[in-house]
Amino acid sequence: MRTDKDILVKGLKRLAYTVMLMFLAPLVIWQAFKNEGHPLYWPVLILGILLAITAIGMGFKGIATIMESLFGKKNKQT
Repeated sequence: MRTDKDILVKGLKRLAYTVMLMFLAPLVIWQAFKNEGHPLYWPVLILGILLAITAIGMGFKGIATIMESLFGKKNKQT
């Protein structure tokens, strides 16, 4: 079994985007809470929460992609 380098690079890129989102999402949420009286409070807060959820999902997907590159695709027995 050999490592598929193309899939590994794809997984590492996903994890790089995840790290960016892990810093960006709390920053956006913090900015929303800092400006609670502003009319754009709710849209900015919702955007921050969506970014946080996306960061979590991309983290799982990136790790799964790296595992697929290392160990190959799992064969399902039906």
